[in-house]
Amino acid sequence: AGMAGAFLMEIRRGTQSALLVIRYAAAELPSVPVEVSVCADALEVRSGGSCDAVALPAGVRLAPSSCRGLRRLRGDGLHLRVRLCRPPPAADLAFTLRENLKPHKNYVFYCQSCGDIVVKDRKFLRVLPLPSENWSDLVEEWCCHPNPFARSTLHPQHDDCFLGDTFFLLNSGNESHKSKENTRVICKRCKTMLGEKISADTIKYYVTEVIIQLSEGSFSPTPRSQFVQSMVAQCLLELSSAKSTFRFTIKGDNGKTYILIWLLNSDTLLVESLGSSSSHSGFTVFGDIFMPSSGPVGTWNAVKVLYQPCIKCRNKDLADAWENDMGVNPLKFPSETCLELLLILGLSTASLPPSLRCMNSFQVRNSHC
Repeated sequence: AGMAGAFLMEIRRGTQSALLVIRYAAAELPSVPVEVSVCADALEVRSGGSCDAVALPAGVRLAPSSCRGLRRLRGDGLHLRVRLCRPPPAADLAFTLRENLKPHKNYVFYCQSCGDIVVKDRKFLRVLPLPSENWSDLVEEWCCHPNPFARSTLHPQHDDCFLGDTFFLLNSGNESHKSKENTRVICKRCKTMLGEKISADTIKYYVTEVIIQLSEGSFSPTPRSQFVQSMVAQCLLELSSAKSTFRFTIKGDNGKTYILIWLLNSDTLLVESLGSSSSHSGFTVFGDIFMPSSGPVGTWNAVKVLYQPCIKCRNKDLADAWENDMGVNPLKFPSETCLELLLILGLSTASLPPSLRCMNSFQVRNSHC
């Protein structure tokens, strides 16, 4: 009948509600009747002589009597909305950089792409957050006299680590990965850009390029696309929580704007049947380790964003308007990483049912946390 038992459920923890999409492997909806049974802990689909049943993961319990809005959409399958009996378990998000780095502990910094050691056995006496990147621009609004910090710079001493929104600053000490051509800091093994040399003794490392682990541990590789989207999602969540800002520009180290992002929510839980799901090929690219799954159903914590690409002068007027808007927060990453992120966003959008891919001219993306 073309079913293959594929479904996608997008759960909102805050409202205890879910959108259920039962997807068809074929482009056309079947001509034979389809019977959908929603139980508290399972879904069952009968079509013709076939029957597909899938048990829901632990912690996800539906209220069958609340089902409403059943409709068929060509290219998507069956859509319906349902409430949950109780909220799913709270999101177990990956620890943030500020929580991960602690004073008086020994750390090793690895290149995320190849695992080569960048900084070995470094102990910090101070781990301090930096003000936002545009803090000096705001000083004039705070002071009635000339900027007293105009000639001041915040550079770490040897035992310091300063944390920014998308980077951290270290005293270079004896570490040297600076390329001969410019101030770009590159990995000796794979030549990936790790950061920038911003002064004679200060290096900026981007959070998307380096993995930090305690010295007594061993390097644990993470798929590149999974790591990038996880770190970017953490940056969005931290800044939206700290500053109540939900619009962001993704900029490269070359100063160009690559993506406009609008954060919609951070309480989404995705539940998807694996195996033969039509969106499975998209999700396997971004395998998630924060909520490991076993069996035929996968679960992912996610943040939901709208985005617009800005490469090749696309959306230039909108990008210019956001550039001049104080409510928009810029996030800077290596230019190559910005292009990687744009590819990740595009692949994720393509994995969604067609009716869920766009909203008010923006494209929709569920980013794994």
